[in-house]
Amino acid sequence: MFQRLALIGCGLMGGSLALALRRARLVQHVVGYSTQPADLQTALTLGAITDAAGSPEEAVRQADLVILAVPVAATRSVLQAIAMALPPHAVVTDVGSTKQNVIEDARTTLCARLGQFVPAHPIAGKEVAGIAHADAELYRGRQVILTPDRQTRIGPLQQITAMWEALGCRVLTMTPAAHDATFAAVSHLPHMVAFALMHSILHQDDASDMLALAGSGFRDFTRIAASNPDMWRDIFLCNREQMLLQTQELIQSLLAFSEAITASDGPRLRTLIDEASRARSQWHMTTRDENALP
Repeated sequence: MFQRLALIGCGLMGGSLALALRRARLVQHVVGYSTQPADLQTALTLGAITDAAGSPEEAVRQADLVILAVPVAATRSVLQAIAMALPPHAVVTDVGSTKQNVIEDARTTLCARLGQFVPAHPIAGKEVAGIAHADAELYRGRQVILTPDRQTRIGPLQQITAMWEALGCRVLTMTPAAHDATFAAVSHLPHMVAFALMHSILHQDDASDMLALAGSGFRDFTRIAASNPDMWRDIFLCNREQMLLQTQELIQSLLAFSEAITASDGPRLRTLIDEASRARSQWHMTTRDENALP
């Protein structure tokens, strides 16, 4: 499908995608760039990339596909770096978990090349980060959300859609605003809650005793609290408006539970629990992405 892929960012997400594309023979050559030389060497050793570049500009010069696999807050600086070196036929896409900020960055930096950019969010990941954990199977069977801009050309959109489908993914299209609102609720906020719960326990005097007695429920609930701090800091800040809205929704729900407990209102408490329990049970029967992050 593509002769030369430029992979900007050689971590878990980018490395896994490059491995998957190479295994499926959808790309022939992969030129990688990373700010961490050790990551480039690991990517070469694993076979995620075939060549290493000394700069983003060098990586993209002869590429017909460019994948940005960097923290979402770094998108603008990367796009600024590659804008002038980007071939006119190259398709550019990303794997970021927020989309409105990414599209705004693309509008600001790519200008006439904006039509070549197809914003994407594959719903996959792991609690652990880094190229050492890259997995060619990471994306198989997952959903991929595309959020094209008004200026995104149909050709690049079709190419990126076909690429993900060839990897066994289910491709959906959303507006950037709908994407960020949805994933603030079902992904970003749950991560913040897991971080906050761990934080609240760690700052209690008997934290070590509490954690020593925690069981499988606590383990499952806090699994995502082991996720990469830099990545999630950027996601929370880049999706700031929706994060704050969803936080207020959660606070209202917590207050409802707190008020029922304060009033010893058993019927009200049971209603709240039952409503959540029924919804969760029904969702469990329909989803096929139980382990997907973020």
